Amino acid sequence: MMNFSIFDLFNIGIGPSSSHTIGPMRAAKQFINSLNASSLLTKTTHITIDLYGSLAYTGKGHGTDMALTMGLAYFDPETIDPDAIPKLLGIIIANGNILTLKNHKILFNQSTDIILHFDELLPGHTNGMQFKAYNNAELLKTEIYYSIGGGFIVNSDPITANSTNNSKLPPYPFEAAAELLTHCVNADKSIAEITFANELTWRTATQIEQQAILVWETMNNAIMRGISTNGTLPGGLKVPRRAAKLYEKLKNKAISTEWLNVYAMAVNEENAAGGRVVTAPTNGASGIVPAVLKYYQEYYNNNDPQKVVEFILTAGAIGSLFKKGASISGAEMGCMGEVGVACSMAAAALVAVLGGTVLQVEQAAEIAIEHHFGLTCDPVKGLVQIPCIERNAMGAVKAVNAATIALLEEGKHIVSLDNAIKTMRETGRDMLTHYKETSMGGLAVNVPEC
Repeated sequence: MMNFSIFDLFNIGIGPSSSHTIGPMRAAKQFINSLNASSLLTKTTHITIDLYGSLAYTGKGHGTDMALTMGLAYFDPETIDPDAIPKLLGIIIANGNILTLKNHKILFNQSTDIILHFDELLPGHTNGMQFKAYNNAELLKTEIYYSIGGGFIVNSDPITANSTNNSKLPPYPFEAAAELLTHCVNADKSIAEITFANELTWRTATQIEQQAILVWETMNNAIMRGISTNGTLPGGLKVPRRAAKLYEKLKNKAISTEWLNVYAMAVNEENAAGGRVVTAPTNGASGIVPAVLKYYQEYYNNNDPQKVVEFILTAGAIGSLFKKGASISGAEMGCMGEVGVACSMAAAALVAVLGGTVLQVEQAAEIAIEHHFGLTCDPVKGLVQIPCIERNAMGAVKAVNAATIALLEEGKHIVSLDNAIKTMRETGRDMLTHYKETSMGGLAVNVPEC
């Protein structure tokens, strides 16, 4: 059984991609730790990195080269200052070396030491990376990592999720929605209360609440930066920021579903610019959960911190079901594994804070994902911009509508959330690789790059 905290889903990091930026940065830093633990770090003079599959195809547009370099320099996505990255990269590129852990200097050139393998895949996952450490010409150590979505990484030996399999068993373990609902009924608890009880396995009550609030504050900060920043997004497509202009048009109007577009696009423009966001469950879909929570606070005039905690805990529980039962990786599931899952998480959480029953929460989650089946991941030029930014806006609107439908009914429906998750998994497996974060199909090949 996979036991992990919901805060492993809500990673605070930087854009533009959880699987192509956050994951690789973590893998690179972990490789440095591995060298140090093996007493090989001080012997290492040079490192090379091989990228496979989706990382090779869209890594450049997703900032993978930057992330790997920063990881080798012993930075992590949670604490690195996004504004400092250009200067740090400039120094490394100019010097041709990296100062890493213990102030040890390693030769590294982004242009030549990151090797792209377009026609090869490693066996564990399409997002595969192979790190090699050398002492001059002698190969000291090789390790393989996979970035499996949402910032999660796994090591090739064994292939088990980093920081996700905890030895402590929570009081209400569940792998499927049916098990979660059974816990709710038997214990007479909401989904948020079950999640809170499970989180006590790894954190104190105060820590759980503080982390949930921190997640929301980071999300809200991304919204506020997005609605106050103009200009053009990096990457060559010359995509203009639009959230700030939309905000100016709406700021004197009453809160309505129109605002969902502003909030979601604001976050994803920040993500596309490499700013600080929260994986929810991924960077590419990071605008949906905050947009719906912000909409709830303003439309219902409710800023109660306990409602924020309830929203985050409920959304996290639903997201964990998708990670356990299918995948949250765009390279495996297409965008239904990102925007679709985020929509499901947000819809369920909105029903919960509006007083819906656990059955209505489950129904909202099912409605939301059902209408994302087959959604492709086809970023133009490999950038998390077109269609990703607008796709978050559409996902946020769908989430509110799914919640509305569920609250009008009694939680009785033919297709269960478990059925939907199984269907999503099967659909993702059947999708052509062209439509799963390779930029080889869909809009990515039918829209001019510049």
